[in-house]
Amino acid sequence: MSEGRVIITIAPTGGVGTKQANPALPTQPQEIAEDVIRCCQAGASVVAVHARRPDDTATCDPEIYRDINERIRAGCDIIINNSTGGGPTGEMVGPITAGGVPTGDVEMLWAERMKGIEADAEICTHDAFCANTYLPDGTTIVMNASLQRSRELAQAMKDRGIKPEWECFSVAQMIDPVRLIKEGLDEPPYIFNFVLGAHKNIQGAMPFTPKTLVAMVDELPKGSIFTVSGIGPAQVPAAMGAILCGGHVRVGLEDNIYYSRGVLANNLQLVERLVRQVREMGLEPATPAEAREMLGLLRKPSVH
Repeated sequence: MSEGRVIITIAPTGGVGTKQANPALPTQPQEIAEDVIRCCQAGASVVAVHARRPDDTATCDPEIYRDINERIRAGCDIIINNSTGGGPTGEMVGPITAGGVPTGDVEMLWAERMKGIEADAEICTHDAFCANTYLPDGTTIVMNASLQRSRELAQAMKDRGIKPEWECFSVAQMIDPVRLIKEGLDEPPYIFNFVLGAHKNIQGAMPFTPKTLVAMVDELPKGSIFTVSGIGPAQVPAAMGAILCGGHVRVGLEDNIYYSRGVLANNLQLVERLVRQVREMGLEPATPAEAREMLGLLRKPSVH
């Protein structure tokens, strides 16, 4: 079990959800910032930020990220983690053929993902794997993070003083992050985010079970710290499993739009519930300052 403090990450937006599914989903810079500030005051110490264009589709545009980040920092000292994954819409995928294949140039789309590190975040996500993402309309989006591209992104983060958050949906997806760590492209503590319960939408992803989580924890390199993100109905059980395994927790509308079956949530409700659960287990939410120390965030990122 964690040594007294649990890092709570709020993932307010994501790159997939829509206001049609949940009107409480914040998508534009000011509403994202207001939501995040409330969640920080309630006990969150990290925010996983996804940027959206004015039409609410996904982007890694550093100017939009910078706008969001500055608004958040004006109201609280939460740790900012910008996504380099974007989402399956907007300029992140390009046009789609009738057969479900992106027609955009692979190198161009990878360059769009690389822009996510250019907005002065302390952490940025790194999905170092290749997989298919299945959308409700039957479209298939290919996430093409080859080893060489993953190495390029890790090096760019290191050059800027950004900590990567290695995002893994299964044990197999831990292989390349561990390889890149061994190459010296990250320094301890290594930050991992285990996303469990996304198996209906992402090829190779695993449902949440205690055995799956323990198997992934067992494969962590020495000096690692981990968070668990439970998708949909897995959010609450995955959170409790994470704490029991000595880890930390992510909640938010990116991962789960419901508070309970059929009842829509908002981000503040999800954080407040988790804070209560953490305290019922005899622990306390980490403050942003405590989380920075735990995560080894000692170097200020630089913008190039």
